[in-house]
Amino acid sequence: MNLDRETDPEPLEAYKVFRTLGTRWMDNDVYGHVNNVVYYSWFDTVVNNYLIEQGVLDIQHGGTIGLVVQTHCNYFSPIAFPQTVRAGLRVAQLGRSSVRYEIGLFADDEATTAAKGYFIHVYVDRHTRRPVPLPGPLKAVLEKLI
Repeated sequence: MNLDRETDPEPLEAYKVFRTLGTRWMDNDVYGHVNNVVYYSWFDTVVNNYLIEQGVLDIQHGGTIGLVVQTHCNYFSPIAFPQTVRAGLRVAQLGRSSVRYEIGLFADDEATTAAKGYFIHVYVDRHTRRPVPLPGPLKAVLEKLI
């Protein structure tokens, strides 16, 4: 892992697809910026929304689900209500049953990340919670984000 890449802001071009998110009044904390827990919620929202849009995640009835086993975020500049956030998404690693998603958050029209992070999903059988190989359609969608 290249630590410089992880700890430095990145440009828009470093990400494959983008989604727009709105900040909410309640996202700000007493320090006047979006609280750190909201960033993790944005990570989940961007990834899962993308997978649902692509038709490879059925949150109600799918036999395979992704469980978060690790997550991380670096913060470079504050985001606050009422800013708009552009979230960039890419896949950094694709394993047999796991994937590392990387997300960059861009405030308004900024050219570099205000924050960026990752989380790792291990895909498991919904009922047994045991790891399973990535389903073919899911793997195909994820390969496009590498």
